[in-house]
Amino acid sequence: MKRALAIALVSVQFLLLLALAFLPHGTLWSVNLGVVVAAILLASAGAVIAVLGVLGLGPALTASPIPREHAPLVTGGIYGLVRSPIYTGLMAGGLGLALIGSSVWHVTAWLALVLLLAGKARWEERMLVAEHPDYVAYGARVGRFLPRVGRLKP
Repeated sequence: MKRALAIALVSVQFLLLLALAFLPHGTLWSVNLGVVVAAILLASAGAVIAVLGVLGLGPALTASPIPREHAPLVTGGIYGLVRSPIYTGLMAGGLGLALIGSSVWHVTAWLALVLLLAGKARWEERMLVAEHPDYVAYGARVGRFLPRVGRLKP
C-alpha cells in the first residue's frame, strides 16, 4: 500500500508539471518582458536548486518519497539550508511555468503541485523521523522549503 501511494504521488506530480508546460496559454495577466524575465529566473533557480538537491543526496537518492533503508541522513550542502530542496526547485520552476501560462488552469495546476509536494514532504518526514532519530533536531534548525520557514517543533 505504501509503495502504491508513493507511485501515485510521484505520477500526479509529473502530470501536474506536464500540465504546467503544455496547457494552453491564457490571458489572466499580460505576459510582458518583466513576466518573462521573472519566469526564466524562477525556472532557472528552480532547476539549479533541484539539481543540487539530487546531487546532494548521493546514495540516499530515490524517486520515491519512501526513504532508502540504511541510507545516511543528509544535512549538509543545500540540505543545510532547506530540508526539501528538490521540492522547492519543482515549486519554483512550476511557478515560472505558471507565470508564462497566464491562465486560471496554470494557477490551479501550480497550487495543486504545491499542495501535493507539501503533503508528500510531510509524509516523507514522518518516515525519516522513524529511520533517523536525529531528524527532529535537524528539522528544528532547517526550514522545509525555504530557509528558516517551516521548521519542526523540537
